Amino acid sequence: MPLASYGVLAGKLIRFAREDPNDFGSWYHGKLYIATPAGEYECAVDVSTPSGVPVQYREVRNLDRRLFASTAALSDGWHRLASSPDSGALDYVRSPLLRGRGGCVAVVASPLIVLINAILRSPRFGWVDSTADNALDLLEQRLTGCERVYVFGAPYSSGLGVHDIHYNQGDPPGQFQHLDGIWQDGGTIIQLAGGELTAFLTKFKPQSLTTDDHGLPA
Repeated sequence: MPLASYGVLAGKLIRFAREDPNDFGSWYHGKLYIATPAGEYECAVDVSTPSGVPVQYREVRNLDRRLFASTAALSDGWHRLASSPDSGALDYVRSPLLRGRGGCVAVVASPLIVLINAILRSPRFGWVDSTADNALDLLEQRLTGCERVYVFGAPYSSGLGVHDIHYNQGDPPGQFQHLDGIWQDGGTIIQLAGGELTAFLTKFKPQSLTTDDHGLPA
C-alpha cells in the first residue's frame, strides 16, 4: 500500500533551521518554513538517524524547466498529486526531470561523451553518505536567496507541514516496505535566483534504486 496522501507544497521560503543535534526524535531533520495563503508550513527533511540506518543525499542541477512547467504554474500552497507520470509527481528512478541537463559538452557527441552523460544522469550516480552537516550545508547554501521552493512528500496528520520528503520505494522487507510505491517520491526542488531549478534528494542507504511497478526492490 503506497502513501495515504502525496503532493507538493509550493511557496516562498521564510527561513531554514536545523534541529538541535542533542534534542530530536527518531530522525534528524533540516526544517524549511514556507509561506502559503493557508499559513506557514513546516517541512522536515531527513538527513540522519540515531538508529544506525545511513541516509544519503544527491543534488541534480539545471533541471529542464519545460518538464517542470505544470508544477511551476501551481499557486502557493499544498497540492495533492496522483501517483502517475503525468501529474507532476516525482520518481527518482523514472522521472525524466531528475536526469537534469548537465553533463559533458562536445561539438561532436562521441560514444565516450554519450556514455559519460548517461552515467552522470543516471539515478544511481552522485549519492553521498550524509553526516547530517554536509547534507544540510548544501541544502542551506542552495536555499539562500532562492526565488521559490517546491517540497514533495506527504502532509502532516495534524497541523501544516510536509514529511516523507525522501525516496519512498525500494525498501527492504520490514516496517516501511508496505508504504512503497512508484511516482510518490519526496524531495525539494529549489528555484534559484535567476530561474535555475535544482533538486535536493535524500534516501536511506538500504533502499534499492532498482524497483518493480509496485515500488518494491526488483
